Amino acid sequence: MATSPDHQTIIIGAGFSGIGTAIALDRAGMRDWLVVDDGDDVGGTWHWNTYPGVAVDIPSFSYQYSFEQSSRWSRVYAPGTELRGYAQHVTEKYGLRDRMRFGVRVTSAAFDEDADLWRLQMREGVELTARYVVAATGVLTQPKPPEIDGLDAFAGTTVHTARWDHDLDLTGKRVAIIGTGASAVQVIPAIAQEVADLTVFQRTPIWCLPKPDAAMPGPIRQVLRRVPGGRQVLRALSQAYVEVTFPLAAHYARVLPLAAASETLARLHLRTQVKDPEVRAKLTPSYAMGCKRPSFHNEYLATFNRANVHLETNPITHVSATGVHTADGAAHDVDVLILATGFKVFESGNMPPFDVAGRDGVDLESWWDENRFQAYQGVSVPGFPNMFTILGPYGYNGSSYFTLIENSSRHIVRLLRRAGTQGATRVEVTAEANARYHADMLKARPRQVFFQDSCAVANSYYFDKHGDVPFRPTTTLEAAWSSGHFDLGDYTFTSVGDRATVPA
Repeated sequence: MATSPDHQTIIIGAGFSGIGTAIALDRAGMRDWLVVDDGDDVGGTWHWNTYPGVAVDIPSFSYQYSFEQSSRWSRVYAPGTELRGYAQHVTEKYGLRDRMRFGVRVTSAAFDEDADLWRLQMREGVELTARYVVAATGVLTQPKPPEIDGLDAFAGTTVHTARWDHDLDLTGKRVAIIGTGASAVQVIPAIAQEVADLTVFQRTPIWCLPKPDAAMPGPIRQVLRRVPGGRQVLRALSQAYVEVTFPLAAHYARVLPLAAASETLARLHLRTQVKDPEVRAKLTPSYAMGCKRPSFHNEYLATFNRANVHLETNPITHVSATGVHTADGAAHDVDVLILATGFKVFESGNMPPFDVAGRDGVDLESWWDENRFQAYQGVSVPGFPNMFTILGPYGYNGSSYFTLIENSSRHIVRLLRRAGTQGATRVEVTAEANARYHADMLKARPRQVFFQDSCAVANSYYFDKHGDVPFRPTTTLEAAWSSGHFDLGDYTFTSVGDRATVPA
């Protein structure tokens, strides 16, 4: 059995997390890495999610790498095609593609304690080995089908928003859409004009805020490209807006009543957009702003004024060959069934979406089941040396994913630099450091928006199976600073044949 790894680092996932990590390693002079991905191109979330109306839900000026700021966005909130194009642009500019393999799915990872390397099994029956593994698989890629009796019996066309069929023609069709989360909020207005009839099945309404979106005409983009500091100013303003709308509002709710102000704005938006008071009441959440991910859209609510759009709030009992049946005895006959039911986030089989066996064969998913979701700065779990995550528990604070990507990759590079300097082959966070970090995360609960009584009825994916919300309850600046200044003594650095901790 080989004891020398095929690659120093294997990055699993070619979305923005994997791309950002690869660039960070290259910049640190660590060029022996390989990216593997189940898809056939880069983009991750934006490769898989191509449904009508798909767009980013924070300003594009924040949804990009700090070191590669684009002035080519056509709108303040870029559509999905542009985000996919941005991923391709960055991949080519930084020379990454020749170290990427597509159509490769990792099915399991096991740590070889004798050789201090990870053995990755692929769906294709191939094994790859690496000293270090970075799980950059994201959370918005694995579709979560609804648990509804008879779903497979439907004789019409069924499509999940995360696996959209672009050959599907909805013109003149009777369409049902299950779900009113972020994907549905974008799909519903995009298809309402072309379908004959659209029935929206809502379990839990979503708070919808007006979206400060606008087109970015060519002359404005030219100004951004040519005026010194123009892109930086816009990014700073965008970052401040993002910080106020989530990290500060969610994690400091008892100090700064920003969520309450947002709820007032959302109620006003609902009142001005929806004409029918009965429909308006059905679209009004019974939980406080912040319990569940809110949405930003300027057409979603008004779509329910259309004669061909119907809101159904009676629970679904089952699906038959001809349509959807609800608890009031009604049968809703449809031609096309759209599942806008989101993604596996904290569910089993998604973090990461393959089996992981660490030291002594301990299963990562089982460890989390027994100990709750936790990871030191969202990057490392004790007992799983040489494996790092980009979006692990308590890593993301709710701002742009790009700040998380840059923070996590900075954290990883610091560790690998120290390991290289000391000749270490094993890097592992200590149980004590992880426990301390996790305790600090839980201490923030009293000031967070999530743990108020009304959140119990939100059906929010923020909450994991333990009732925790594994967000990092800090400002973005604090998270960024910590990634570059955490105590390296929180890790042990050892080498093959020498299990004594190398002095830090």
